[in-house]
Amino acid sequence: MNHSETTIKSFDGTQLYFSKDTAEDAKAAVVIVHGLCEHAGRYDELTKKLNKRGCNVYRFDHRGHARSEGKRTFYSDFHQIIEDVNVVIDRALQESSNLPVFVIGHSMGGFATASFGTKYPGKVKGIVLSGALTRYNTKVAGELPLDLPTGTYFPNDLGSGVCSDPEVVSAYTSDPLVEKQISVDLFNSLGNGVAWLKEHAKQFVDPVLVLHGANDGLVSEQDSREFYGDIASTDKTLKIYAHLMHEIFNEPTRHEVIEEAITWIEKHI
Repeated sequence: MNHSETTIKSFDGTQLYFSKDTAEDAKAAVVIVHGLCEHAGRYDELTKKLNKRGCNVYRFDHRGHARSEGKRTFYSDFHQIIEDVNVVIDRALQESSNLPVFVIGHSMGGFATASFGTKYPGKVKGIVLSGALTRYNTKVAGELPLDLPTGTYFPNDLGSGVCSDPEVVSAYTSDPLVEKQISVDLFNSLGNGVAWLKEHAKQFVDPVLVLHGANDGLVSEQDSREFYGDIASTDKTLKIYAHLMHEIFNEPTRHEVIEEAITWIEKHI
């Protein structure tokens, strides 16, 4: 395994933190798209397991998050997050020549990934969604759009909802790379994005594995059920895990979830 870290220039010149973990005799490449307020480094365990199974892994921090440039946790338009994902996927595709490329997106990163698949169908071999925000059944920020001045920030109160494992929660709240505030502009951009995603559901045709924790308090599992029902993919699988909370890749039974994701990817190589 070989780990390298650098930056990648996004569509508008914003420099995004970018890392690559290569496997011996790779048979596929996987791009991991993290969630709101967190960062790529929280996917080390998933990355190691993917590497062991012959997948190169590409990760990046969203703009305005952790080690990437940009106004903190701020989007003025949801297409920014889609285009950032697209830039990273383009790099993975360029470097992977004949290897199939897959994307795993969690939470807001699941929104970004589902939206990428909707805007750029057929570009990757398959998509895995984890606790993805694809509708807005749990009004975590209240009714959107929020009628507040641009540049207004809220404290990040997501911590207690991320996981049932108290160690994961305390690591999250004390992690210096986890953003401590969220802008109203980000929430409103995501609200518009979810409406757009629903409107264009029939454009989503990629093979997809939709995973969600039944006890997810941040993003409703109903989002995943509705997204799954609305999309036009002929190869689609939905799995709702009983008892699991939001971060299904960090829950105590995460090995089962990670195994499910990797097995699905392997079947699609």
